Amino acid sequence: MKKILLLSDTHGHIDETILKYVAQADQVWHAGDIGDLIVTDTIKKAKPLFCVYGNIDDHKARLEFPLHNRFMCENVSIWITHIGGYPGKYNPVIKAEIIANPPNLFICGHSHILKVMFDKKNNFLHMNPGAAGKSGFHQMRTMLRFVIDDDKIKDLEIIEIGKK
Repeated sequence: MKKILLLSDTHGHIDETILKYVAQADQVWHAGDIGDLIVTDTIKKAKPLFCVYGNIDDHKARLEFPLHNRFMCENVSIWITHIGGYPGKYNPVIKAEIIANPPNLFICGHSHILKVMFDKKNNFLHMNPGAAGKSGFHQMRTMLRFVIDDDKIKDLEIIEIGKK
């Protein structure tokens, strides 16, 4: 069983509230637009980190993190990317791969809109944690927390960090 904290779009911002939730997780997953590697360096000091770079990230982040991160957590296949879209509106660049080799859990960021949807057509769960940072049009800073237990994704919680 793994307790996961999922965040995205920090845009260089990390604070004590985010770190409080990092401390409660077994792993932290970041879906891109890190903004400054101090964010990921700080998280990595506390917990294992699975991360991708986003469209605002510089060459340092792109050297350290991949554009797509596919891995297993327990018995759940995960695919994290920054600009992935959502069910019915996937990024055309990755749509064929999603159909040919779907994960159990597809995660992206970019939109700053928290969204959790089940893709009935392709039979997997999609998550976007919204934005944990203070840059962008969103009003509420958000993250997601959940548990992966064998092949189950459960105990999903929306974390509202606060107004930006």
